Amino acid sequence: MKNNEFSLFTSSLKRAKQTAEIIGEKLDIQPRITDALKERSLGKANGKPVQWLKENIENEEITIYDKCFNDAESRYDVWQRLVPFYNEIISNDDQNIIIVSHGDTLSIFNAMWLGLEAEILNRIDLYGVSGGVSFLHQTSTGKRIIKRLSDTSYIKSW
Repeated sequence: MKNNEFSLFTSSLKRAKQTAEIIGEKLDIQPRITDALKERSLGKANGKPVQWLKENIENEEITIYDKCFNDAESRYDVWQRLVPFYNEIISNDDQNIIIVSHGDTLSIFNAMWLGLEAEILNRIDLYGVSGGVSFLHQTSTGKRIIKRLSDTSYIKSW
């Protein structure tokens, strides 16, 4: 029996797709893969250790328009990449939407969800942590709420 109560969207990057496949199996739904949910490209730093990035960074990122490397994406570039996806999901009739993505991308999405302008990300962050689950809700009157942000309480400590 097909589950019509949930829609599942995922980044096209490996770790997000693997997570979405597990969720999809449990809920009997097929993940919809989209590049819109990919993590921000760090250009020549992609795939390199964080230490390498810190030692070789070309430009300090102060605003959402700054890029750490000339071939990287800025946070504003990610905002622009997310806009069509965001407009698609808020205009559909799906009751529950599950999004599997990455920390910085989700931070940007969370600001969109609250109806904030991109420039607010120069002063605030609504960051997602690895394994974190957020619950975003829209009331029948259209009010948008973040009930939980990047919650990891489901992870048991050993």
